[in-house]
Amino acid sequence: MSRPAISVRRVSADDERSFTELWMSSRVEAGISPEVAARAASEGRVATALHREDVRAYVATADGRAVGFAVAATSPFSSLTDNPCVTIDQLYVVPESRKHGVARQLMTAVTLYADSHGCDQIGCNVPAQHREANRFFARLGFSSQVVRRVTSVAALRRRLGQDEPRHHSIDALLHRRRTLRARATASADSRLAG
Repeated sequence: MSRPAISVRRVSADDERSFTELWMSSRVEAGISPEVAARAASEGRVATALHREDVRAYVATADGRAVGFAVAATSPFSSLTDNPCVTIDQLYVVPESRKHGVARQLMTAVTLYADSHGCDQIGCNVPAQHREANRFFARLGFSSQVVRRVTSVAALRRRLGQDEPRHHSIDALLHRRRTLRARATASADSRLAG
């Protein structure tokens, strides 16, 4: 049996629905509940990202069906350099279409995008526990350059000992108000953008 022909194109308005469904599948496969993934999509998170100037999304189809996607963004490699870099934020292929060249075709599209923007480097974000994804990128010549570690603000504050009772100082009250105001503004901005 021959492999189906794979085509890759930039996500357009016509592709947004199938792209969003694929994105939700990728989140569920990553361990997010279907309800949380659906809520994120309904809040407009995907649509907002797709319309950002620095983000490029591609969808791969086989036999007329969406089977994978790649999301890349252009930004400096580091905040202290001006060298542009394309970062692959997400690469996903539905399980039944893996090992059929879909991810390679998506990577070809990302490479062409990087070339067209004068980028010398392409980076990627790969969860450490995804062994197959790490092997895939390593086979393509990607090497590990940094380890990105993430924590919540509350957890870091606890570790730094900043959650100790503050004696109702005016500074603590002002800090709390600024934090709540910033969160409310960010939440309102994301709702308006969606």
